[in-house]
Amino acid sequence: MVSDIPSLPTINRFPVADLSLAVETRHPAGHPTLLFAHGFGQTRGAWSGAAAALADAGCRCVTFDTRGHGESDRVVNGDYHMDQFADDLLRMAAAQPQPPILVGASMGGLLGIVLAGEVRPTPFRALVLVDITPRWETAGVERILAFMQAHPDGFANYTEAAEQIAVYLPQRRERKSEEQLRPLLREGADGRLRWHWDPALLAGGVVQESERYQPRLQAAAAKIDVPVLLLSGARSDVVSRATVDEFLQLVPHARHVELPHATHMVAGDANDAFTREVARFVQSLVPSVDRRHAGAVQP
Repeated sequence: MVSDIPSLPTINRFPVADLSLAVETRHPAGHPTLLFAHGFGQTRGAWSGAAAALADAGCRCVTFDTRGHGESDRVVNGDYHMDQFADDLLRMAAAQPQPPILVGASMGGLLGIVLAGEVRPTPFRALVLVDITPRWETAGVERILAFMQAHPDGFANYTEAAEQIAVYLPQRRERKSEEQLRPLLREGADGRLRWHWDPALLAGGVVQESERYQPRLQAAAAKIDVPVLLLSGARSDVVSRATVDEFLQLVPHARHVELPHATHMVAGDANDAFTREVARFVQSLVPSVDRRHAGAVQP
């Protein structure tokens, strides 16, 4: 049954240890709660389409910008570390009316693996991991970082930025409009447009720590005791058949679905298919008496 609550989000600030995060909530009275955690270099806008559809289906959908990204605060001294991001996500989960289903892409998924494996009681009802496994293909991550590190002087206009995104994501048929790009860029004092993320993210501990995190991630994955759905892109250069097989050995109760037309940017490349798979998973978790809350997005 489709909810009669509109999916327009309410936007708030959420205080964490030393700053505040920009948070959007759709269908605040919905059930169950889906907490979306985006990837490195993304914003909560990466989930807009899926969150709107799932909220219309009756789910409470919460998206947020991680520290140093989008409209969330930046660390004053530029000293970013993975444990900061994990603590922020843990606080976000604890603030929900019930343990949420985490939908985590890339970095967001890695943080979910750590918390689900290491924290007791487990902070999540279930996990949806979006094209991420405890071990990943280095070449794919290096491609992402190369894009983020390019153009430190920014762009003269939105057209230039759209051209660079088109080169980076050649599988996308349409270029981003100025309206779509506005949340992703900031205008500096020099009038140039620069990406929304704090440049200190690329020089700090997050990037340097990522490879060292892999043994910890593998150990945490082996301790996950909640339902897990792994959604991967068949054209991904970050997740491979080998890393998926390794993950399924660590988490044998996990379900894996590969989306044939998606790269690492699963939700952006195949949003309809992505949303359907998440809806199926949510429906499998919700008792039949409550399925009216998550039934609008049909498999």
